[in-house]
Amino acid sequence: MSNTIPRIILTVTNDLTYDQRMIRIAQALCDKGYRVILVGREKENSLPIVSQDFRQHRISCRYTSGKLFYLEYNWKLYHYLISQRLDGICAVDLDTILPVYFASKFLGVPRFFDAHEYFEEVPEVVNRPVVKTIWEKLANWLIPRFDRAYTVCESLSEVFQQKYGIPFGVVRNLPFLELPLPLMPVNTEVVTQIQELAAIKTIILYQGALNEGRGLEAMLDAMHHLEDTVLLLAGDGDIGSRLRARVAREYLSTKVIFLGFVTPSTLRAITPFATLGLNLLEARGKSYYYSLANKTFDYIQAGVPALHPDFPEYRRLMSEHQTGLLVKKLEGAYLASLIRDLLDNAPQYAVLKANCRLAKNVLTWEKEKERLTKIYDTIYKNHLNEPMV
Repeated sequence: MSNTIPRIILTVTNDLTYDQRMIRIAQALCDKGYRVILVGREKENSLPIVSQDFRQHRISCRYTSGKLFYLEYNWKLYHYLISQRLDGICAVDLDTILPVYFASKFLGVPRFFDAHEYFEEVPEVVNRPVVKTIWEKLANWLIPRFDRAYTVCESLSEVFQQKYGIPFGVVRNLPFLELPLPLMPVNTEVVTQIQELAAIKTIILYQGALNEGRGLEAMLDAMHHLEDTVLLLAGDGDIGSRLRARVAREYLSTKVIFLGFVTPSTLRAITPFATLGLNLLEARGKSYYYSLANKTFDYIQAGVPALHPDFPEYRRLMSEHQTGLLVKKLEGAYLASLIRDLLDNAPQYAVLKANCRLAKNVLTWEKEKERLTKIYDTIYKNHLNEPMV
């Protein structure tokens, strides 16, 4: 390790523009005195990088998906890492763990593992036995060899500690109470459209990937039973085309609006106009079952009650803060009935909304980031007060 300010590289495979969690983590480490580089992927439609206190680097790949993408990205990431002067590397989930492990070995620096999810148990993997086995073997081989590890909730921490035999800290994906500058520009046209829509319709907002196991098909069923209501889908993903085709086929185009990818700044601006937030997950794998999605806290921060799956972390959160309702099953008529009953019960809805206003001051990144920096400080505590050279 060098005798200068510690240099840390954080590695992901996604587009940096939309990764609010990694932006928060990188900035928190910068604020504590680390030099940080956030490395991600460059896509054809990637927006220009927004200047931050930390450096950002994008890797462009010829292949955009599948095995060839992972092979190409991992190869390029490894060579980028070993070309840098650094004091530590963090792999975010399993898709960057291999180059991080070998680069840290080559450079002789500490390695960190940040588990955003139970990677080999996500719906896209859990029903593909060969792929699942490969990721499991990789995890079982490498994770125990990392110097520090952390994840997004208590349930996953307990599972990982038992499985891999090393401590896992908990750093929840909480939003800022006071959003720092610089911000990406807000799409004022979109915000105005949503504001005007909210004046005449009940808005139900889903923010996140349009992927399998998110309860989106069931929610489309529910929209047939809801009047004067619009479902906003802020995001895109693997089943986006299928959902769009179904909306057109079932004449739901006036009731379901696809916003596509929305920048964090714009998303934060439109969320308060929603009446209800959606976080509907199917128990298709342990990753979803033990999840604690960042949208959960984004809804709370915006003062918007939400629907959540009846899974351990959401039961824990609703028991403590009561900011939404737990959903027992993902079936269209049931969801529509649950939503109608809630919105028709003004006193109950008012209580949930008031609880959001209380919880938003407790569930903040300003407090949570101390858990993160303590994990890194255990290795670099003797280097943080040295002058920058």
